[in-house]
Amino acid sequence: MADSPVSGPARAVGTVALRWHGHSLELLDQRLLPLEEQWIALDDADGVARSIRDMVVRGAPAIGISAAYGMALAARQARGEQWRDHIRQALKVLAASRPTAVNLFWALQRMEQVVEGCATAEQARHRLAEEAVAIHEEDMAANLAMAEHAVGVMQPEQPLSVLTHCNTGALATGGYGTALGVIRRLHEKALLSKVYADETRPWLQGSRLTAWELSREGIPVTLNADGAAAAILAQGDVRWVVVGADRITANGDVANKIGTYSLAVLARHHRVGFMVVAPSSTVDMQLPSGRDIPIEEREATEVREVRGVALAPAGVDVFNPVFDVTPASLIDAIVTEKGVVRNPGPEAMKALFG
Repeated sequence: MADSPVSGPARAVGTVALRWHGHSLELLDQRLLPLEEQWIALDDADGVARSIRDMVVRGAPAIGISAAYGMALAARQARGEQWRDHIRQALKVLAASRPTAVNLFWALQRMEQVVEGCATAEQARHRLAEEAVAIHEEDMAANLAMAEHAVGVMQPEQPLSVLTHCNTGALATGGYGTALGVIRRLHEKALLSKVYADETRPWLQGSRLTAWELSREGIPVTLNADGAAAAILAQGDVRWVVVGADRITANGDVANKIGTYSLAVLARHHRVGFMVVAPSSTVDMQLPSGRDIPIEEREATEVREVRGVALAPAGVDVFNPVFDVTPASLIDAIVTEKGVVRNPGPEAMKALFG
């Protein structure tokens, strides 16, 4: 196994969320951006699970890739006759780190299948590392395919403006982006006029991460408060709202960052296209609808405070769901590397994903 970072099929985009060195995993601490760029080195599955839970790394694809590398690290530490038990325990710890993003469980299931096919601890160490690298590289290839599919759906004849929510770029994936990958591709083709980036409360991924990524690459971005989205869409400049997803169900409902549902309602009212861009690993055909998705809720201090500075009265009750569910009826297109589902519903989803 090479002791060097994974080199995927896409060009570098200025920054990445994770680096694999064969014996350790480095994660860019996204809690500190844009003020600090600090990498955390991890050599065991517990550290990877803690980093996922504590939002060091976030974004459904990046979470899945990180968990796969966590399994590879667990295999490196597995010894003796109980090596399988050690790896299986690591899988349980990683699976408990975040409940909503299905990419996490997809990646762990794929790694578990590899474990079951291994006869020795040494074989598991080699094959799990290979599989984690493959998951990483496949994600980057999928991002490129999604970008092409999405531009084909948009069919812009001249530069257009889009609005996006949260962060779905290199920081949230293997290195290119889902929804933000589409925006990158539009920019590369000189078909992007402007990106409006919702700040994305309460973790401010839009202001801290998306605006940072785009501005570093010279992509024209305008940061706005989440509550300004309606006024922006009312101006008539934005043609598409483009977002990612953490889980997509069999009927086409989509769980994504809190605030996505309201954007879909606004887009429909203003006759603006609403596009979801996510890898097929985000699709969970075992769940019939969005009502069946477990929605993670996090602690109240994330809303009451920003970096330890109080924004609300101490002790006030807080509702802090990380995600909401956008009904399929409000979505114009779901774009994956496998293809596009237009006007998603159970039959259209089944036709593409089986």
